[in-house]
Amino acid sequence: MAKKSLQIQDSGGGDDINVTPLMDIVFIMLIFFIVTSTFVKEPGVDVDRPKAESGKIRKLASILVAIDADNEIWINKKNVDLAEVRNNVEGLKRENPKGTAVVQVDAKADTRFLVEVVNQIRDAGVADIAVSTEET
Repeated sequence: MAKKSLQIQDSGGGDDINVTPLMDIVFIMLIFFIVTSTFVKEPGVDVDRPKAESGKIRKLASILVAIDADNEIWINKKNVDLAEVRNNVEGLKRENPKGTAVVQVDAKADTRFLVEVVNQIRDAGVADIAVSTEET
């Protein structure tokens, strides 16, 4: 029987790892997360929300409207007049037709402003409206 010897030749260049498929996967995942994520727009003012014992946690609210203690209305970090609420909400609704609205009202704000803002949001075509509160 003849013995066969196995010879291994060293290429001298070292082992190269092809990272192209890895980069493709990373970019595909990045695109997936960008497309599926929802960006929340802040109203632009901090409010002292009223306390409530009964409440439900809501997610995916895309339209945020805030009413501060001085009865000023804020949407997208802009102070808007009551007459401009409907137009601003209609614009936000066009960006996200399935979005819901949340009104963050300060505990010291007039209830009349809350009712008028909610009516303007309803007139803009948003039926799902909630008022943000703090848990007691």
